[in-house]
Amino acid sequence: MTDPDEATDVDVVIVGGGPAGCSAGVFTARYGLDTSIFDRGRSSIRRCAHLENYPGFPAGIDIGTFQDLLHAHATEAGCEIVPDMVESIEHAEEGFVVKPQEGDAVTAARVVAATRYDGEYLRPLDGDAIFESHEHDGEVHEQFDRSHAATDGTTPIDGLYVASPSDESDRQAIIAAGRGGRVGLAVVDEVRREQGYFEGFADHYDWVRDEAELIGEWAERERWREYADASRPDDHDVSEERWATLREREIDRRFAQYIDAEEIERRGVAGQRALLEHIDNDLIREHAASLDQQP
Repeated sequence: MTDPDEATDVDVVIVGGGPAGCSAGVFTARYGLDTSIFDRGRSSIRRCAHLENYPGFPAGIDIGTFQDLLHAHATEAGCEIVPDMVESIEHAEEGFVVKPQEGDAVTAARVVAATRYDGEYLRPLDGDAIFESHEHDGEVHEQFDRSHAATDGTTPIDGLYVASPSDESDRQAIIAAGRGGRVGLAVVDEVRREQGYFEGFADHYDWVRDEAELIGEWAERERWREYADASRPDDHDVSEERWATLREREIDRRFAQYIDAEEIERRGVAGQRALLEHIDNDLIREHAASLDQQP
């Protein structure tokens, strides 16, 4: 459960639906942030003929299937994929106004830039300050300043994060995805600080664990309460009532990360079935026929 920003249409807008953008969206949406990914369908990953160095695909994977899997994962996590191109992002009274090429403008509390080639849509936010000039073939060109973002994607503009282009990203899809995940977590961490969590508790970890590991004193809710209260700094500026709400919410979240053997098996099967939806039916039939022929 989160505290969404009711002053904007969505909590997070991500510009770019490639590995970086979808990875960021998976983390923000799974935390409960209302997330829209604007993807015009021309991610730079499509310039690759066949992706062969992304872990998990031993023989590589064709780009169309890979892109479909990215969008399916983001959608399953809770993101809305908007098939439109963002033309500009401007400051608003609360957050930002995102203006697409075809659809209606959308307001967002936070924006993640995740388009590798062009940051021109960001110019209205800070003008020339976020662009730099360079010379190529005797001509002067302007481009988004790749050093504008910090390692975690944060920028001097409150609420603006950059997954790409940046000095921390790279042409390789796996690095772009990692960068997007890092930025997505930075967004979640910032939201948690605004909700009232303090350093240490604000840092978010999104993982699922075996319930069999939840043993001993840490299987008791009261032990978590003691730990949370002892970790709370003296200058934590929230009321006791608010802190009690935050503490119980965090304990609920941590216990929910543990699942039993039956649920582990169910999710495993569901995960493989989801992959089948993206495999050519003829290949599935061919494999099924080969299994029938085995002794």
